[in-house]
Amino acid sequence: MSFAVTFVIMLTFWVFFSGLLDWWHLSWGVLSSALVAHISHDFLFTDIRSKGKLREAANFLRYVPWLLYQILIANIHIAYLVLHPRMATIIDPHIIRFRTRLKKDLAVVTFANSITLTPGTITILIQDDIFYVHGIDQRVIVGLPGQMEQRVDAIYTEDST
Repeated sequence: MSFAVTFVIMLTFWVFFSGLLDWWHLSWGVLSSALVAHISHDFLFTDIRSKGKLREAANFLRYVPWLLYQILIANIHIAYLVLHPRMATIIDPHIIRFRTRLKKDLAVVTFANSITLTPGTITILIQDDIFYVHGIDQRVIVGLPGQMEQRVDAIYTEDST
């Protein structure tokens, strides 16, 4: 069951992003999706029918619009930095280190990818529960871990609603 769901998700994304529906490209999409589903189907769906997994999926879907909004805000800030006449003086890169309270591997991966998806920040290393993040200026890193970590934690905790 988990293989089939993963395969359908992968193929749907492949068709959506490629937009190529001729037999040659679609057959490569099916083959690629089947390979990825075979390798990773148990990563997200250990027990697809469990109530906890469905709750996590619903919580994640509620998280995505907030993350997209954060990405939009960060894009505007990066555009401001790049277009500013004194760009060389206002860009002030830093690497910060902080400890995360996240325990589940999927929560840590979601948090790290959310940081990296947000323009101006890159997760460069995770060692045990310590994150190392590069930020283009002080403004983009001052809020870490902050609200993003709280929202990711709410996705994967047992008592989240």
